[in-house]
Amino acid sequence: MSNVQSFDPPVNRLLAVLPTEVYQRLTPHLELVSLTTQQSIYDVDEPISHVYFPHHSLISLVTSMEDGSTIEISLVGREGMAGIVTILGGKTKAHRAYVQVAGQAMRMKAATLKAEFDRGGPLQTMLLRYCQALLTQAAQYVACNRFHSTEKRLARWLLLVRDCLQSDTFLLTQEFMGEMLGVPRSSVTVAAGNLSQAGLIRYTRGQIVILDDEALENYSCECYSAIKNEFAHLLGSI
Repeated sequence: MSNVQSFDPPVNRLLAVLPTEVYQRLTPHLELVSLTTQQSIYDVDEPISHVYFPHHSLISLVTSMEDGSTIEISLVGREGMAGIVTILGGKTKAHRAYVQVAGQAMRMKAATLKAEFDRGGPLQTMLLRYCQALLTQAAQYVACNRFHSTEKRLARWLLLVRDCLQSDTFLLTQEFMGEMLGVPRSSVTVAAGNLSQAGLIRYTRGQIVILDDEALENYSCECYSAIKNEFAHLLGSI
């Protein structure tokens, strides 16, 4: 396992909110790993052997239809963890998880995390609150996909990606954004073009740059604020 003592305080926000003694108890079991773009973290009905705490990488949880179409149901960045079902007793997932943006993450065995969770205390409280935040995010996604325009949904999604990565610049293709939003690539092309013409983003050769954070937040639907506020309320702003 890699030495994680250099990550003090931890980069991942879930680990960072833990009391020092709890985090130190976990550190011998944490391994620093590098995640690559499109890397599969979990597949449908695949046993979950490890959980992941991203640093500046980004993991998408997606559900797929029989015709091959996909849509994102939640994002996991430095504020979260991939594999949360393990603390609830689940050993497999009904959806896929794969790396959207490459970067580092802390990894540990799912069984080790479950054993620590079963001790109760701060880790259990923190992970249960994270479960609630994820449920809010997924519910808001459903409402957003039903009631809001592609432009507003794209603005919401880009802001969430920005928050996860703590960066206004990231690499994303239109095809990938379409898969995450559940819309054709052509719809993303139009939506991204409208945001660019409004001076909110710059999109060239797969690179997105958010030019005006405040204006993009004002343009986005209320779903972005609802998700952001829920995470801040449940996990704290650190």
